[in-house]
Amino acid sequence: MMEKNGLMIENRDTLHLRVCNLIRQAILKGDFKPGERLKQADLADAMGVSRMPIREAFQKLEAEGLIKLEPHKGAVVKSIHVGDIEEIYALRAELEKMAVYQSIEHLTDEDIKQLTVLVEQMELSEDVDEFINYNIEFHRLLIKRCTWERLNSFISTLWNGLPQQTPHILHGQKDTSNIEHRSILNAVMNKDKETAANLVSNHISRTGNMLVKSLKNEGK
Repeated sequence: MMEKNGLMIENRDTLHLRVCNLIRQAILKGDFKPGERLKQADLADAMGVSRMPIREAFQKLEAEGLIKLEPHKGAVVKSIHVGDIEEIYALRAELEKMAVYQSIEHLTDEDIKQLTVLVEQMELSEDVDEFINYNIEFHRLLIKRCTWERLNSFISTLWNGLPQQTPHILHGQKDTSNIEHRSILNAVMNKDKETAANLVSNHISRTGNMLVKSLKNEGK
């Protein structure tokens, strides 16, 4: 079990999000091993919270495919397969490229203003969890005006399959992403949908390749 000092949560306003983020991060970094049982009581004690946010986190993490809730055993950590990550990021790179291409010309002035604010917030943010939330909203907003519902549904499924937690795992990911986000924003502001779509695809592919390399180096 992880040290209590490393898990203690102080910001009660984002309690449910931070509980889930911390457990997810521990799984992705290998602090919890495949097949290991996660006990609600132990985690609640280590984090200084009640069991309710732990239960809520377990439900979300099961939907993401990181744990399995088994009768009489509770939450059990699942293996992270490199092949699954390669598939998810390859699909995301292609599908989000299509969605961005469809969406760009329909983005409103308010959408672009919000994208600009998000890029600025990511550049200024020193909190990784805060950065991740801005990043998710940035990618969501980029494809907001895509009218292909099936495509949007496929992308949503892929996002649930492996959350965008790479800044917790990859060294320098935040700074590199900020540079790429700024380039994407410039293309959006110029209404250059082809460039924006390609930049998003390359951004996702690079992240996926770095994540796979990191996990292989760690022997996962």
